[in-house]
Amino acid sequence: MSGNSKSDQWDVIVVGAGTTGLPAATTAAERGGRVLLVEAAEKIGGTLHVSSGQMSAAGTRLQAEKGIEDSPEKHLEEVMKISRGTIDPVLARLTVFNAADAFDWLMDRGFDIQDQCPSIESAHERYEVARYYWGNDFGKSILAVLEPAMREQEALGRIKVLTGTRVTGLLQDLQGVVNGVELVDAQGRESSAAGKNVVLTSGGYASNPVMFRRLCGRRLYLNGAYEFAQGDGYDLAVAAGGYLRGREKYLSNFGWILEDGPFPKGMLGRANTYPETRLPWEIYVNAHGKRFVREDEPSVDVREHALLDQPELRYWIVFDDAIFRQAPPIVFDWSREQMAETFNTCEAFRRADSLESLAVDIGVPCEAVLETVADFNAGVAKGRDALGRSHSPAPIDKPPFYAIRQQGGSLSSTVGVAVNEKLQVMRPDGGAIPGLYAAGEILGSGQLQGNAFVGGMMVMPCLVFGRLLGQQLVEF
Repeated sequence: MSGNSKSDQWDVIVVGAGTTGLPAATTAAERGGRVLLVEAAEKIGGTLHVSSGQMSAAGTRLQAEKGIEDSPEKHLEEVMKISRGTIDPVLARLTVFNAADAFDWLMDRGFDIQDQCPSIESAHERYEVARYYWGNDFGKSILAVLEPAMREQEALGRIKVLTGTRVTGLLQDLQGVVNGVELVDAQGRESSAAGKNVVLTSGGYASNPVMFRRLCGRRLYLNGAYEFAQGDGYDLAVAAGGYLRGREKYLSNFGWILEDGPFPKGMLGRANTYPETRLPWEIYVNAHGKRFVREDEPSVDVREHALLDQPELRYWIVFDDAIFRQAPPIVFDWSREQMAETFNTCEAFRRADSLESLAVDIGVPCEAVLETVADFNAGVAKGRDALGRSHSPAPIDKPPFYAIRQQGGSLSSTVGVAVNEKLQVMRPDGGAIPGLYAAGEILGSGQLQGNAFVGGMMVMPCLVFGRLLGQQLVEF
């Protein structure tokens, strides 16, 4: 138990100064609350330093100015459709019906938005209405709004910021009410702080390979998340009596080209597997040497779910020399000359004089690859592909032959802390833990997006929930 007196209590202790924690602290302070903002890193901002900062919101002033008719009702309908009903409906509704207000607040504070926004373009399943937004400096454009807003309140003495400080435990009384935190700074000095409310906004676990595998049941393949996404808040919530959910909603993207070395690896490049911008000439084969999806399948969600069933979330893009020389280069921002220099100099790019040698080199069954390519070529000749592919401009039959390895995976944290409609952390019996709240990526993509990648539904809930908690926990 805390030894602090009631007069020493903070109104709100926010654990994590990122996309959710900053607006939570700022909003609470603007309403006159005394806020302690604790951040494990030496700088604030969290994943905004590495995030693309994609947001979605319906009914914004910017949409109205551009003559775009939209509504939260329509947004919610599409979110449910894209996620096939697997998104948490309570959190989805809470997000979309407050998203326009949060986005308009960003714009009022000088958000540096890209000119084409609101946009309908997306790396995920598209909305039917243009409600997609991002800044010219991506996630950092959001931080450029959130940090000054928070610093204003800090200068007024309403927020105290502790960076380089980890929360190592939550303080609870005999009735289970959370009433403070235990802290340790970069020098190892321990202390505690008492608070009427504690808000966990410490992000996910996508830079913690051990926790990632334990919670997702999948390996962490890419070293691309924010380095402080270690999952500390998950352990805090569970130790206080909370529980986690969403493991069954894990979803992989459709792949990256990774560097050599042990997992998790850095990214070497990205292949253009989006048929709307580059129609495929190549085929995709799995570890069994078989095609597993039509390469021009228009739905990225269908392609991602097809990869989810493949061993190690891995496949090879296979093609021949004629395709290599005639087709647009398949690696984003790489020339044909760059690709040529890379084959057989790293694990992901392989070239061989025969399909048999290529199969051996990439470690897939030789007979299966020969059969797969023969079947594909027969389909090209007949104009009828076995998987229903419509764009097959050339066979694969001119040596040398090439393969580029694609590795699927996720940069977000699927599993999350269970909360109710008030964002209170819940016990397994459904009861709320008094004094403890959680919001942001700590809730997990399984709750915020469901078993799909729903455009803008990671960053926007962070902003919305942070603002709502700041309003909810400090009464005027």
